[in-house]
Amino acid sequence: MPPVDPAKFKTADDISVELSSRRTGMSFQRTRMSADRTLMSVIRTSLSLISFGFTIYQVFTNWLKSPGAAIAQEAPRNFGIALVMVGILLLMAGIAYHVRYMTQLREERTQMIADGLIHGQSEYPVSLTLICAVVLLCIGLLAIASMVFDVRPFG
Repeated sequence: MPPVDPAKFKTADDISVELSSRRTGMSFQRTRMSADRTLMSVIRTSLSLISFGFTIYQVFTNWLKSPGAAIAQEAPRNFGIALVMVGILLLMAGIAYHVRYMTQLREERTQMIADGLIHGQSEYPVSLTLICAVVLLCIGLLAIASMVFDVRPFG
């Protein structure tokens, strides 16, 4: 943002209003970044669940093929699938919450710009965190398909 030019304002109140609208505009940016950080924490948690579930499935499925396995054949498969499903559901809920929250934030920002309460020079960029979450969701869906239907998408 360009610096405030005191010469274009008539009173001290004009300067105060200008600075206030800039602070409000910046608070929208901070709120947007905070929402991205929240989605990143959902991504970390769901990634942990998905990878841990898939690992349990792979390790124990291969271990159970050896003679003398002491646990039921379906136990690690079911537990791994359950962990991956919880990770996918958590990620889907996080994406839905993020999209809904960002839509409401954009609508509120647009209304405040229309009312002249804040400046609208900067645009909201596409959230790279949201793109990452959608890509991870696709990978999670491939993992669950691989586990449930015994399909190998990558080999």
